[in-house]
Amino acid sequence: MSNVLPFKRPSPHQKHKGRSLCRRGFHKWKVKTEQKFDVKQGRLVTVLICERCGETKHKLI
Repeated sequence: MSNVLPFKRPSPHQKHKGRSLCRRGFHKWKVKTEQKFDVKQGRLVTVLICERCGETKHKLI
């Protein structure tokens, strides 16, 4: 009884909320701190992930 699931489908507005900014190039980048060193190049790497769409971006230091 504790898990109640909604039976109504999300509207297109709710389904794509916040993604229109990402489509236009305005991502909300967040730093992922699990992997910091690239073994092949021997450099520090910053991995950035968009909070809205999940796209990744790598930045070498």
